[in-house]
Amino acid sequence: MRAPIPVSALTPFEARIEAATLREQVGRWDIAYHQNDAPEVDDATYDAARRRLGEIEERFPELVSGASPTAKVGAAPLEGFGKVRHAVPMLSLDNAFTDDDVREFEGRIRRFLALAPDQAINFVAEPKIDGLSISLRYEDGRFVQAATRGDGAEGEDVTLNIRTLIARGKLPETIAGAPRILEVRGEVYMAKADFLALNQRQEEAGDKLFANPRNAAAGSLRQLDPTITASRPLSLFVYALGDCSDQVADSHASFLDRLRGWGFPVNDRIERVAGADGLLAVYGRLGIDRAGLDYDIDGIVYKVDRFDWQARLGFVSRSPRWAIAHKFPAEQATTRLEKIEIQVGRTGVLTPVAHLQPVNVGGVVVSRATLHNEDEIARKDVRVGDVVVIQRAGDVIPQVVSVVLDRRPADSSAFVFPDTCPVCGAHAVRAEGEVAKRCTGGLSCKAQVKERLRHFVSRNAFDIEGLGDENIALLVDKDWITGPADIFRLEEKNTGIVRLQSYPGWGEKKVTKLFAAINARRTIGLERFIFALGIPQVGEATAKRLARHYGSFARWRESMLAAIARENEAYHELTSIEDIGPSVAGDLLAFFAEEHNLRVLDELCGPAVDCRARPTSVRLEEGVSTQEPSSPRRRGSMAPAARLYPIEETAFQRHAWIPACAGMTAERGRRFQLFRKRLSPRKSARCNVFIDGGRILTGQKWVKPGNDDTSDTVMPGLDPGIQTQPLLTVTDAEIIVAGNSPVAGKAVVFTGELVTMTRAEAKARAESLGAKVVGSVSKKTDYVVAGANAGSKLTDAQKLGVTVLTEDEWQALVGTT
Repeated sequence: MRAPIPVSALTPFEARIEAATLREQVGRWDIAYHQNDAPEVDDATYDAARRRLGEIEERFPELVSGASPTAKVGAAPLEGFGKVRHAVPMLSLDNAFTDDDVREFEGRIRRFLALAPDQAINFVAEPKIDGLSISLRYEDGRFVQAATRGDGAEGEDVTLNIRTLIARGKLPETIAGAPRILEVRGEVYMAKADFLALNQRQEEAGDKLFANPRNAAAGSLRQLDPTITASRPLSLFVYALGDCSDQVADSHASFLDRLRGWGFPVNDRIERVAGADGLLAVYGRLGIDRAGLDYDIDGIVYKVDRFDWQARLGFVSRSPRWAIAHKFPAEQATTRLEKIEIQVGRTGVLTPVAHLQPVNVGGVVVSRATLHNEDEIARKDVRVGDVVVIQRAGDVIPQVVSVVLDRRPADSSAFVFPDTCPVCGAHAVRAEGEVAKRCTGGLSCKAQVKERLRHFVSRNAFDIEGLGDENIALLVDKDWITGPADIFRLEEKNTGIVRLQSYPGWGEKKVTKLFAAINARRTIGLERFIFALGIPQVGEATAKRLARHYGSFARWRESMLAAIARENEAYHELTSIEDIGPSVAGDLLAFFAEEHNLRVLDELCGPAVDCRARPTSVRLEEGVSTQEPSSPRRRGSMAPAARLYPIEETAFQRHAWIPACAGMTAERGRRFQLFRKRLSPRKSARCNVFIDGGRILTGQKWVKPGNDDTSDTVMPGLDPGIQTQPLLTVTDAEIIVAGNSPVAGKAVVFTGELVTMTRAEAKARAESLGAKVVGSVSKKTDYVVAGANAGSKLTDAQKLGVTVLTEDEWQALVGTT
């Protein structure tokens, strides 16, 4: 495969194709690593793809997407642990792999803060401990709670387990002179010597051995029985501040000094240095000393020292701007490739995975490696039976780097990538400009259904305990669930309950716990719901932006349906949202133009027009003329008009839009023809009959012709009606309000050259106060902040009568909040 075309040489068409491919690829890696606990690539490969995507979006702003790769960290809370909501999120870090990455990190900080070239930036460099992140909460100077990182927003309550470390003198139980509330973040780890001793005891007892110290530490802490944790040789380093009721220091270095004074274990290899040169010097020293340390480190974390600068720099969706992790190089080993398996993802992508003879790479036994795609296999000429070089960097599935050709078996043959899906047998096609083949089976392919449902219930979406990979596979294979709505109907299906209870490994207790977990997720926040839908290019960051902008599910759905027409106010509003360009908007609207997706939304949340109210009786001859849409609907389109219409027999001859409604399947069409025949002699009848997206709705009573007596019989031959109660409640988005913020919920546009703050700093400040920063001016814009040399956005604001503020007026408005 030829080297990638330089981004500067890409045509707009090539850029669009590659950006879409990269989002699909990196999105799949994210799901594998963060949701399925089955990572596929090393950090360097992931970071290179993410960086390439960013470069493309920077050169082609119309492709900018809020769904650019967003790493999520940690593991889903284990069943049995209570959950703790972090007062301050425990975010992940961006990565650096080269000296240039570190220098660019310093450069970004200088640009964001608008620092002079000769102004020094002091950093704190800390060994990146390879363990399990933990948050320790003290109230009134006494330890009260401990929680794992979890998904960054919510973790596992491991208070009793951490108390075993307090009992062994590893942590203070009380601290003098501390703020009323103090949260300290750190890393639980297992020393190398302790790990070897533990594995020796495990072997002697005939128990399973741990693969590496990190797994041993994580497994030991996440025990439902604290006595097991107490028996394990765990250690801990603290390194960060979480929630705090008072200011405890003005810099990170001075905060670490206070932690030492309170008796917390702080790593003695932490250094305070100036600039990128100082950071790289620490990296060189620790790289040499790394093997001699009694604990595993996989890199070094660099943090801006000054807390006031940290506050100004703020956060992006996945990480702080003021910190980065500089990773150590990958480790390699050789082994034999025994089989190439083709896996199918939720969007139909066929991904080759190498099955290997188990081999130890950097202390971890690995047996699988990613082969990426068809082109990579051909480029490296990877064959079954080859001896291959594999590479591992971090806690990921390795990648195949190369083939040892002089050890290739004489009878080997080139691998032939399949043209059909290995799961459903449908054709696998490769679109022009893409590297991946995709199964064309769609929802008839159970592999895709499984992956979509796994995404739907994943920890950053609905987070339903008890619906892991194996259980999802079982329920889909048995045809008990075929879509999201079926998950919330499981308990209602008596036959489903019986089958679950009778299936090996399932009993009454397990089934009851599963139903309880499902019912606990019948209320969900808007941003999680949007993310759970699995819309291409809509990751957590974009879902959050959409939720904050539209506020409620009803308004979001209504606006998306309206925006399908394009070039209208709803579409303009959508593309004005930060980081949502035509590409992301296109995927959102494609989702809402698909009738199957609308049926899923209707089933989960109720139809767009509330059908729970009983339809009003109308004279059939009058119904269509008074309430039909103003224009015909094309087959397959989803116009934003209400989808609840009265119907009459003759309407089906005059208006093509009725039989073309979404959901008018062949079976429903057959039933409707029966209905027409029964209706023909009853032209004067009053009847509660409506059509909603192709579904026939009936009231519970109807009046016979020429007779005011009512019958309790529903008209025969009709669908008995549809589900009237939503399965879910989607709560409105939380609006960030800082104090008495005057800009909370306001739409703000920045234009021109700002003097007292950089553009990035202004946007970050506005968002921290609850404002919605948008990229273009419309009638719904509340404020335009205009600096020097403001252009067309200022002109647009003046034409539309939008309030225009100078930079000083903006600062006066928000400065005291």
